[in-house]
Amino acid sequence: MALLFSALRLLLGLFFSACGLLKLTDRFSAELHLQLKSQFVQFADVFPLKDFGYKPEPVRYLEIVGWIEVVAGFLLAFGPQLLQEISNFVLTIVMIGAIYTLLVLKEPIAMCAPATVCLGLLLLLNIRGRGRSAKSKFE
Repeated sequence: MALLFSALRLLLGLFFSACGLLKLTDRFSAELHLQLKSQFVQFADVFPLKDFGYKPEPVRYLEIVGWIEVVAGFLLAFGPQLLQEISNFVLTIVMIGAIYTLLVLKEPIAMCAPATVCLGLLLLLNIRGRGRSAKSKFE
């Protein structure tokens, strides 16, 4: 079972890193990168902190999310346990933000599915990690 969770962590980390790279560069898919740029214009309009007077510049927002995904994904896949847990938490926050954004924009439920699945897998890894830590305390 531990091997299954290690494989899930590795694949999920690599997935997030790849998604982050797509946000940062057009070398892999120019069309997708342009689509992401236009989506982040909408995402910036409904940024959760907008009510407090902060609205991010869309291209900067795209770059920051891209870098967070690349770094946190890499650490989730290859980092030591503490950094895996921190990156899991960071990516969980990013996915909650993504779901919030898509719901506020009233996007079709199918648009929320990838972020929801990723959030579920991150929570599964987190719960599994917590269970392992609690178990080792009692042994």
